Amino acid sequence: MSDWKRQTKVVSLERLPSEMDSAIQRHIERYNLGPILPDVLMCIQTDSEKPKKGLFSKAETLNMVAIVTPRWLVWAMTGTKTETAVLSAQLIHITVQDYAQTPFARMVPDSGIEVSGTFTDAGESASAFIGLEESDAGQRFRGILIKAAADAKK
Repeated sequence: MSDWKRQTKVVSLERLPSEMDSAIQRHIERYNLGPILPDVLMCIQTDSEKPKKGLFSKAETLNMVAIVTPRWLVWAMTGTKTETAVLSAQLIHITVQDYAQTPFARMVPDSGIEVSGTFTDAGESASAFIGLEESDAGQRFRGILIKAAADAKK
């Protein structure tokens, strides 16, 4: 069981939190990605909360939006311990896997996806975890992203 309580919902690009939307637009401009978001397959927002555990820990929140298109994955996050950050990757350069199927899931139980490969701002291979609620929206996003990544490689 994860330490995080997550809520994932489908959102439109027009309804993204303004801070996240601005950060995504700055990322697209900074890396000269061009018009990568006109054909969105799905956009989600996941709000995660980790309650205080023990005497010295503090409660945490993490807010994340993720957008998948036929060619791109773009995600932004911000939280109590995280400044707003945006990552992106062309689907042909990454592998997407259900986190539950990774070896890490046995050590650190959670729900989401593991993204591995070359990200826009990295010169070498990297990996990232995107937390998702085990809900209809979370499962749909996971399925759409995995399929889009496989289709991009055909």
